[in-house]
Amino acid sequence: MNLTDRGVSMATILYGRVSTVEQTSEHQLSQAKAAGFKIDDAVFDNGTSGISTRLVERAEGRRLFNKLRAGDVLVVRWVDRLGRNYDDVCETIREFMRRGVVIRTVINNMTFDGATQDPVQKAVRDALIAFMAATAQAQAEATKAAQRAGIEHAKAKGHGYLGRRPSYSRQQLATVRDMLGQGAHIAAVAKATGLSRQTIYRIKDDPAAAEATLATWSDKAA
Repeated sequence: MNLTDRGVSMATILYGRVSTVEQTSEHQLSQAKAAGFKIDDAVFDNGTSGISTRLVERAEGRRLFNKLRAGDVLVVRWVDRLGRNYDDVCETIREFMRRGVVIRTVINNMTFDGATQDPVQKAVRDALIAFMAATAQAQAEATKAAQRAGIEHAKAKGHGYLGRRPSYSRQQLATVRDMLGQGAHIAAVAKATGLSRQTIYRIKDDPAAAEATLATWSDKAA
């Protein structure tokens, strides 16, 4: 499809964030295609961004805003790809809906658009968006807290006994946290990450310790 001929064709655009070396654009694109999406174009932000960083302030966020037109479909893995701040996520989704853009998620295949005129349906839609945005911010804050605690714990241990090498990577740990934060069952998380249920239970029960173990071994490798 020729994306320059926007008057004739609609585009399905994937937006993703690559915040660690394991979160490759190819992996996110493969996930979207495996979920049944036919992606015409993709925009990826490279590098980390804080909870307070708005989408339009990101390197590729502004390009995404300029690219999307009425009738386009924006595909994201989950709403936390659009931001980790409650107000920013809500305002961004509403702005896209006002433009006539349809937002769809890879996880759970959810759809948000501005098509409905029924006030009750609007209220339900907006409440769901608000809940998902709040969950995204809460999960981001919990992850940051666990990372800080883990790093401090690793520093306190110094160069003594490192314990058992973690069986999970940074990407797997992030995926476990994301899925658990979204209410996924342990079995589903195990299938998605390839980790044992016991490992996932350990991460769930003590995320700070899981981060500490990973940080300790990362320091050793460095």
